[in-house]
Amino acid sequence: MAADSAVATTWGANSEYGKLRDVLLCSPENFRWLPTSSISKATLASGAKFDRQLAMKQHREMVQAYEDAGTKVHYLPADENLPYQVFARDSSFMTPWGAVVTQMHQWWRRGEYAPVVKFYQETGIPIWNWVTASAMEGGDFDVIEPGCVLIGYCGERTQEPAARQIQGWLEKEGWEVRLAPIAEHYVHIDLMVCMLGHKLAAVCEETTDDSIIDWLKSKKIEIVPVNYRDTMALGCNVMALGDSKILSTAQSKDLNARLRALGFTVYDPDVTMFTQGGGGVHCMAQALRRDPV
Repeated sequence: MAADSAVATTWGANSEYGKLRDVLLCSPENFRWLPTSSISKATLASGAKFDRQLAMKQHREMVQAYEDAGTKVHYLPADENLPYQVFARDSSFMTPWGAVVTQMHQWWRRGEYAPVVKFYQETGIPIWNWVTASAMEGGDFDVIEPGCVLIGYCGERTQEPAARQIQGWLEKEGWEVRLAPIAEHYVHIDLMVCMLGHKLAAVCEETTDDSIIDWLKSKKIEIVPVNYRDTMALGCNVMALGDSKILSTAQSKDLNARLRALGFTVYDPDVTMFTQGGGGVHCMAQALRRDPV
């Protein structure tokens, strides 16, 4: 990949918190719980029952929050063979130069590349690059601020060779990249570090390595703490909508209260059918177009 790639003029994002104009979701019509992570394995072991109709209802409420915030919602083509396709964050991630198509590790997710490529091609969204070095999932790509990215890898979902492949592409564009090895238990980096706005991040300090916290603080990023219990219920996994608006969940009561005290408008639908399956609102959404910041 040559340096100085052309910036996409219509699509793309250089942050996790610029005003969200367009977002990519997937209908949960084929969703069911599978043992994809420590979270979903615990749910299955508990004997909890998946309720498809409730999942459909909760997803519609989440979509309504996006629409109320002025975000245009796009959908991946749903494939009955891809039950975890609803977590649209993972099959690609967005950059200022276009989308990057990832490569799933678990066999029941490997086919997710096909619908996302079809969507980008039919919508006219440029694909900037393709991950080929090893497994990589979009939940481990975390833009901290324009020109600076945090990439997590645990080996079970995202693997180090892919993280370093992406690091090479971004460094050629002049971006700073911090790699973060994480325990498999924590799945993706966006489970514990999510940007809320300019110089503001929700962080679980109990699960995030001290060196990463120090790195964030060195960039003058204020940390809004999220406790371990809420984090493992995907309570830190929120979606910044821009204009001081945040999409959170009904269960993340402590963070929601902190955000409202900071002046944010917080949308908090109940998405328990999805969080019990291992993914939150950030996991379910891929930004397609954000206003540059």
